[in-house]
Amino acid sequence: MALSYPQDRTCPYQPSPGYQELGRGGPLHRVTLWDGSSLWMVTGHATGRKVLADPRFSADRSRDDFPVVLPRFEAPIFKPIAIIGFDPPVHDVHRRLLAPDFGLKHVREMRPGVEELAGRLVDDILRKGPPSDLVEDFALPIPSMVISQLLGVPYEDHAFFEEKTVGLLQAKDAEGAEAAGRALWDYLDELVTAKERTPGGGDGVLGRLAGRVDGEDLTREDLLRIALALLIGGHDTTSQMIALGVVTLLEHPDQLAAFRAAPPEAVPAAVDELLRMVSVTDVSGVRVAKEDVEIDGEVIRAGEGVLVSSSMANRDPAVYEDPYAFDIHRSDGRGGAASARQHLTFGFGIHQCLGQNLARMELEVAFTTLFARIPGLRTATPVAELPSRSGGTMQGVHRLPVEW
Repeated sequence: MALSYPQDRTCPYQPSPGYQELGRGGPLHRVTLWDGSSLWMVTGHATGRKVLADPRFSADRSRDDFPVVLPRFEAPIFKPIAIIGFDPPVHDVHRRLLAPDFGLKHVREMRPGVEELAGRLVDDILRKGPPSDLVEDFALPIPSMVISQLLGVPYEDHAFFEEKTVGLLQAKDAEGAEAAGRALWDYLDELVTAKERTPGGGDGVLGRLAGRVDGEDLTREDLLRIALALLIGGHDTTSQMIALGVVTLLEHPDQLAAFRAAPPEAVPAAVDELLRMVSVTDVSGVRVAKEDVEIDGEVIRAGEGVLVSSSMANRDPAVYEDPYAFDIHRSDGRGGAASARQHLTFGFGIHQCLGQNLARMELEVAFTTLFARIPGLRTATPVAELPSRSGGTMQGVHRLPVEW
């Protein structure tokens, strides 16, 4: 009988035991979804890269045959999601419009401001004294403030869009997801309208793009879908990556000591090992076959869905030696096949995460600042008792109590 998907983790930084068992049986498997339908689940690194780079697999979530992995994804608000949910040529046009804002040069220019923000948040934590909820006091404010500034969204509205983002991404059904998503849509619609009335469009990405709406390359609906995708993706996944990254480091004191002792130039590799290990989104991509495709001796028929598991592809023993071990000094895999940076946490191919430069920078700053300023940091609750997200593909904790 096919494994049911998704399955909850029993450890914050390791795949579910069911996925691990599946991965031992090869790179491609059938799994059963919530509605009794099935799709192919990819657990192999090379196979995952093949699927994500092959134009015969569509990312268009508006297709009738696109797999609905969870009930919430039946909501119209998800059909499609900008950037990740469009195929070329629309995908390519939108990505080019956003490339300057998420490029390495711009991210480097943003870094001093993020360092100042992280330092200020730690000042507040130390001033308040233990215990602290690291999600509320540190992990969430960093990406939330950064994406607000980048997009031109008023940060004073953060409680609203953070609440609605959780409501959208953690909804148990399509109705709940649609209600949360539409509240965000209406909020962004009003914001874009205000920017359209501002000479020059106002600040941020939304202000710039508001003046680019032409009804062809960029429609107003396109802009709102882009705004929704960037606002959601820009803070929730990064905040949970900070939180679960802290848990992973605290659970591996030898690696935490090595991280603290590492020179600045070694921090990016350590962060990529954390990204490989935690795989907070758990999914590198979901696709549907546009035609019959033969991969690894199996034929994926036209109309069949495929899901690439980042948490399992990132633990492929053909690529990573001792793949379940956390090693911040991991460089080349077995036989020099891959470095930690070649994980699939940010996807692969044309849909590779647009914000990966920004996310890496935020993570580097967050971990470096936190552990340098609070060397005695420890969890105030046993890791097994942390209130974790369940029933989905987005990993995370609702709270992370810490003390020092």
